[in-house]
Amino acid sequence: MMETICDDRCFPPALADVARVEFFYGDEGEGVDFEPYDVFDSAEETTDWLRHWTGNHALDGGAYRVFGQDGTGGLAAIWCVRPGRPLDEQPVVFMGSEGERGVVAGNLSDFLWVLADGFGPMEAALYAERAARPDSALAELAERHATTPRRAAREIVAEAQAEFATFSEDLDELCR
Repeated sequence: MMETICDDRCFPPALADVARVEFFYGDEGEGVDFEPYDVFDSAEETTDWLRHWTGNHALDGGAYRVFGQDGTGGLAAIWCVRPGRPLDEQPVVFMGSEGERGVVAGNLSDFLWVLADGFGPMEAALYAERAARPDSALAELAERHATTPRRAAREIVAEAQAEFATFSEDLDELCR
């Protein structure tokens, strides 16, 4: 059983604003493959998903707050891994439908800048080397909510992945 680091299930205002954005994927997948939710998945849904994703039915999903998906069913979540820190200071992660995974941003504020640079959770976690496609509407949204300075998505993702370098291996240890 995983220890729950944070009990907060209140949907952050920044994510509520993101949920109102329509992301353009494009005919050739040149855009952002992201469908944000307007509420977190329930604790029960998250636990069910994590158990199926890992094959480990002893787990609960208390460490994750799922807030969106890509077209294949891969999920974006806030990962509650920093004890005593609020939800908006927890990292954002992506867990794909075929086992892909990666850390997207070190906190919600940086995630907003990743979106503003034209990367969804899947693109940031798996294809951070692709060219940025800045989005002015998402940059305005980030400017309203972000508490961190604007930086390039590539820099944000690299920093978060370095901080949580064992994310993938830690997930592998949970799998059965």
